[in-house]
Amino acid sequence: MAGYDQPIIIKKVKKASHAHHGGAWKIAYADFVTAMMAFFLLLWLISMATPEQKEGLADYFAPAAVSLSTSGAGGVMGGNAMDNSGNQMSGSSADVIKEAPASPQSSDEGTTDNHIGGPSRQQGSEIEASSDSEFNLQSIDRQAFHSAAASIKQAWQSLPEVTPFMDNLLIEETKDGLDIQIVDQQGRPMFPEGSKYPLEPTRAAIAALAPILQQLNAQITISGHTAAGGRYDNPRYGPWELSADRANVVRATLGEFGLGDDRVKSVTGRATDEPFFPNDPYMAANERVRITVLHAPPPVPVGLQP
Repeated sequence: MAGYDQPIIIKKVKKASHAHHGGAWKIAYADFVTAMMAFFLLLWLISMATPEQKEGLADYFAPAAVSLSTSGAGGVMGGNAMDNSGNQMSGSSADVIKEAPASPQSSDEGTTDNHIGGPSRQQGSEIEASSDSEFNLQSIDRQAFHSAAASIKQAWQSLPEVTPFMDNLLIEETKDGLDIQIVDQQGRPMFPEGSKYPLEPTRAAIAALAPILQQLNAQITISGHTAAGGRYDNPRYGPWELSADRANVVRATLGEFGLGDDRVKSVTGRATDEPFFPNDPYMAANERVRITVLHAPPPVPVGLQP
């Protein structure tokens, strides 16, 4: 009976709940999902853009920063000069030419540099400066013409009425400058047959050219061309008159939308001369108007005869 006197021990285990973790991970996950969605949206937009649009965007966000000035820190030496020992020294004025005492035989000669080279040395410096200036001008012209070509393509693509005629609009960078051609295609002309006035899509494409060409510091030439085998009701009005009239109408349209008359160098009609396809002068593509934007020649330096 002694076993009944043993005390009964009862263990009570308290279960403690875990601490609340909060919702910070939800915010981080939402930010991650948003970033991924923006990334894939950017990839989709890039894949939908044409090469011309990408080129135009690249030129817009990274414009050329070419400076015509070579003074100060913009020169080749970055604002430093060479002293007599061959070491670099800061500042714009360097003691490059050393003053030498006059000899007894020629006390009136002054510095030793005055009689080295003479006029030939001075002329050589002018030629070298002219060469550097011409190179800088050509680099600026090439960059400006490249940006203008991209802007013209982008302007045409933004016009709904011009989009179906993109194959009729050709633009090419050449050694002479920028070559823009408005050509006919089989079943898709840019001018009515025998008429000097362009169709409305052609007029819209020409109008888009005017403000871009006005920004270029260059002159243009306009020439009209016709295909062989055309029929004309008036015996006094043939391919020469039609090609000249179309070129002149293009000039007038460009002037109407902002191109100054001083930018036009010549307007000519070439008839069937210089066909686009010399092997087949009857093709519709030979019927075209050509606009050539010319590189401006560099100015003649002082002291040099042209």
